[in-house]
This record gives sequence, structure tokens and C-alpha cells, in this order.
Amino acid sequence: MYTIGETAKIVGLSTYTLRYYEQEKIITPSRKASGERYYNEEHLNWLRFVIRLKATQMPIAQIRKYAELFSEGDHTAAQRLELLQAHQAFIQEQLQRLMEVNSELDYKITNYEQLIANSAIQKNV
Repeated sequence: MYTIGETAKIVGLSTYTLRYYEQEKIITPSRKASGERYYNEEHLNWLRFVIRLKATQMPIAQIRKYAELFSEGDHTAAQRLELLQAHQAFIQEQLQRLMEVNSELDYKITNYEQLIANSAIQKNV
């Protein structure tokens, strides 16, 4: 079991963010009799997944919805699948746009490299 501070260090989030995720019902840590939060490996794995979803720009509202569906049980599997498939489609669109921008950058970089090389040749003439 891990305290909120230990959990924050392990997963690379702030304690503020962990409290925010709890407030948003994205995670529900266990509580000691004293009220102190504690987290187990299952919580850590869930937080790592949430971090990956956030890294792919999934909105908090969608992460919350996924968490709610997950906590409701297996009968929500189809809804969870649909949510993840929609997000995957979003990611694939993002990747396509990034690849297009990357190609444009390659073109620009090549042009600048040639311009600089030609400029250096002319200085040596």
C-alpha cells in the first residue's frame, strides 16, 4: 500500500492531480480508518493507463465516463469498447495529421539544407 505522496512519486503525478482525479471520480483510493488515502498496485496500474489516455488528449470527461463504466462491471464492456474505439479513431486522425506535417517539415528542412550548402559553395568560389 502506498500513501498519496508515494503514489504521486511512483506514477509521476502531483498529489494535487491525484486529489483532482478523485474529485472527478476517475480514481477512488482506499481509506484507512483515519481517513488517509492509500493506493495499491491496481490503483497504480489504473493511474498509468489514465496518464496514457491523457497523453493522447482524451478529455477528462471521457476518462471519467470510462472509469464509471468500468466500475459498473462487465455488462458495460460494449460501451467501454465503443468509447475506446472512438478515441483510437481520434488518435489515428492525429497521427495522420502529424505525418502530413512531418512530410512538410522534411521538405522545408531539405530546402534549407540545400540553400545553406549552395550559399557555402558560392562563398568558396
